[in-house]
Amino acid sequence: MSGPPRTGKHPALIHLPFGLVMAVVAVGLVRIAQYYWREGTVWIGLALLLAAGLRVLLRDEQAGLVAIRSRAIDVLCYTAFGVMVIAVAMTIEGGPLSR
Repeated sequence: MSGPPRTGKHPALIHLPFGLVMAVVAVGLVRIAQYYWREGTVWIGLALLLAAGLRVLLRDEQAGLVAIRSRAIDVLCYTAFGVMVIAVAMTIEGGPLSR
């Protein structure tokens, strides 16, 4: 019976990059729940930029769930979505969510 390839590292370390990204998302969701929606949304955009940075720095085997497609597509999508989310959060004015 053969299992996953042995790399000498603990299997949980593969999920560390995704865990870091989700921790930043959790901070954003807490801020949104505290009615600081703009700040929370910026945190979520920063989580996407963190995912892009981790995808650039880590090999495919180390990136875990942050690696979805090819490295170039992942970095492009994470960066574009992160910048767009932050830009929208910083430029929305008026409406029921204004403070």
